Amino acid sequence: MMNVSYETLTIGPMGNNIYFLIDEDSKDCVIIDPGFRPKTQLDFIQEHGWNLRQIWITHGHYDHTAGVKTISEAFKPNIPIAMHPVSFNWAKENPSDLEFGVSVDDVPRVDIPLLQGKWLSIDPDSSEKVVEVRDISGHNPGSVLFYCPCLKIAVVGDAIFKESIGRTDFPGSDHALLLKNIREQVYTLPDDTVLLPGHLGPTTVGHEKRFNPFVRA
Repeated sequence: MMNVSYETLTIGPMGNNIYFLIDEDSKDCVIIDPGFRPKTQLDFIQEHGWNLRQIWITHGHYDHTAGVKTISEAFKPNIPIAMHPVSFNWAKENPSDLEFGVSVDDVPRVDIPLLQGKWLSIDPDSSEKVVEVRDISGHNPGSVLFYCPCLKIAVVGDAIFKESIGRTDFPGSDHALLLKNIREQVYTLPDDTVLLPGHLGPTTVGHEKRFNPFVRA
């Protein structure tokens, strides 16, 4: 069985949590939501002696995608990018400089389309699937979480936070859909699953089901 671990790097003006999922035996890794300061992220990977194999994206907001192009193209061949096609298309149609006044590199392409129920490997050529994709759209169209049962963690982007939820006043947001998906896709995970959000600290499914004032189980 694969020996998997994860690391967190909090960086940038918006305090983004960037997550790394690592196969401790091969040192292959995935980076999730590479935002600002991609060189710092590349240095972090190199310092740990990891082999970057994939880039996974929870949703299309620029603070979660700003480093994707630079990091992918720092390697030859380019590192494959995994993203929900709906989120990719939303980001193309709503560029950050127009929506938010901040100019960042667009996600250049999607190599691995993410859809509800898809299972992923750290090494894209491996048959050992360790992460389940769940659609948690609402904060942003095509938002996904990455659930890793062997670590009892789920990387949830900006869908849910400790006793809070993601904003739904952005273009493309859908408040009712977000609440529905939290109930159906997050709260159906085991209670001891640690939720790793795009900003701020972790929480658990059990805690949110009891104490989240926006969406109770």
